Amino acid sequence: MSEVFIREVKTTAEIKEFVQFPMDLYKDNPYYVPSFIKDEINVWNKNENPALQYSLAKQFLAYKNGKIAGRIAAIINRKEQKELGITKVRFGWIDFIDDREVSKALMDMVINFAKHHQISKIEGPMGFTNLDKAGMLTFGFEKIATMIGIYNHAYYPQHIEALGLTKEKEWVEFEMNFPKILPPKVEKFSSLIAEKYKLRVLHFKSKEEILPYVKPMFKLLDKTYNTLSTYTPITEEQIKTYKEKFFPLIAKNYVICVVDEHDELVSFAVTMPSYSKALQKSKGKLFPFGWWHFLQAEKKNDRANFYLIGIHPEYQRRGVTAIIFKEIFVRFNKMGIDFAETNPELEENKSVQVLWQDYNPVNHKRRRTYSMEI
Repeated sequence: MSEVFIREVKTTAEIKEFVQFPMDLYKDNPYYVPSFIKDEINVWNKNENPALQYSLAKQFLAYKNGKIAGRIAAIINRKEQKELGITKVRFGWIDFIDDREVSKALMDMVINFAKHHQISKIEGPMGFTNLDKAGMLTFGFEKIATMIGIYNHAYYPQHIEALGLTKEKEWVEFEMNFPKILPPKVEKFSSLIAEKYKLRVLHFKSKEEILPYVKPMFKLLDKTYNTLSTYTPITEEQIKTYKEKFFPLIAKNYVICVVDEHDELVSFAVTMPSYSKALQKSKGKLFPFGWWHFLQAEKKNDRANFYLIGIHPEYQRRGVTAIIFKEIFVRFNKMGIDFAETNPELEENKSVQVLWQDYNPVNHKRRRTYSMEI
């Protein structure tokens, strides 16, 4: 039996191999959706990823029979330690062939990394921050991944559990057939709420008109989710990074903003046409021809994804979601959207899950992070 060899990623060439490995592993899988290669490489560049300013990160590659057989990253988020008092090693970017020696060798590297830094807990898969991909898929392996969802083989959680890691957090995702007729109670309620609180929906004529609301959206996101476990505030540098990363993909008709009589943002929803098949066709590259697939996905698509939803705490139980969903209904029907899919939501986050209750949502994917005390 060939020995597994682990090497720390240090060179530019090795970073590219680290990024390329899952694309090779899943090249014949119809459900895997690659990330943008450039973005994945930039994750490990301090000039591109602000989280590296307050985090320590190491990446590792596993080799067997002279070939790359797995990868993993180990991360210590110092901001999390300082602001929340949580000390743990996060592990992420974990992929491996169906070989127990390989998965064990990768996890051993994370455990040794944690011991070296005198940290007694590991948890993953997760990224640097709350806005990074998190959670190992445990159900829904025959559903195509979303652009910001992790996809993995069914054997992954089996390997992880065999190594003694146990469930830490659970995420759920929902799929729904978008209705052709708006439920009467939503129609009536949305009008009543808008009138009662003097709220209105903004209609953007161009993407550029959305820009002044990007920062308020992230600030509202903080207010919406700061009561959830392990949530850390989003920094100014992160706002800038995520704006540069995702704004080019945003379509103006997919962004809904609700403001009060003083033009203050009280709620928003960022949805997008599904870019999953566009990413598959482009193989993670926007240029030279990948952009065309994204342009087609924006123009003609029957599927949309919910990405971010923020509601000011003062309005969370006042029916503002009815205004959001009425607007989404109108726009989706004009654009021919038949199916909608949510992003991963913490199982405990019932205040968000209640948003879908009138649309017969089907829980079609589940994922979790695993942890271990060492």
